Amino acid sequence: MCRTATALLALCVLPAVPGAQTRPPAPDGVARALQQRYQGIRDFAADFVHMYRGGVLRTQTIERGTVVIKKPGRMRWVYTSPEKKEFISDGGKVYSYLPQDRQVIVTTLPSDDQATTPVLFLAGKGDIGRDFTAAYAETSPAGTTALRLTPRRPEAEYEYLVVAVDPVTLQIRGLTTRDHQGGDSTLTFDNLKENTGISDKAFVFRIPRGVDVITDGTRN
Repeated sequence: MCRTATALLALCVLPAVPGAQTRPPAPDGVARALQQRYQGIRDFAADFVHMYRGGVLRTQTIERGTVVIKKPGRMRWVYTSPEKKEFISDGGKVYSYLPQDRQVIVTTLPSDDQATTPVLFLAGKGDIGRDFTAAYAETSPAGTTALRLTPRRPEAEYEYLVVAVDPVTLQIRGLTTRDHQGGDSTLTFDNLKENTGISDKAFVFRIPRGVDVITDGTRN
């Protein structure tokens, strides 16, 4: 989920001292720095790959698309393959559009103190230090530092998440959610652009004609 701030090099690049052992920064310190960085980012755009490796049946799916995000609370996730679908938040409502099913599901965007869905962090919702305890992940993608973030209160949708960041700039490279069935849902970002002045018009969703609209579980 985004904003511009000074790269916190001191957190991740330690001077080499011959004969001395260096300690990595405390994970909660990196988490605070990550929160601080993303509080300064106004908008964010990227290509993404969404991979799910599932739990009981050990299935795997790979999807691709583009995302644009603008603080506070605006998002547009466009899946282009293998199936087209869109998830749009205009800052108040979230629209899930499934063209193949000819269906739009409308829900209300959670308030800041209720926003625990991982992608909402990218849209300026929630707070890492308040909502999670931080530790270093056991493994991390090449060239990144990965934090394991465990929610301070149990969440129905996931057990924990792992955020992979550039160790120098703290730019997010990947976001993995572990569900309670042992499945991993991973978003990997590429071609990232920050603070380009994305218009609010990018988050306006017009419900197509002839689709079913479901609001709060009620078909309209």
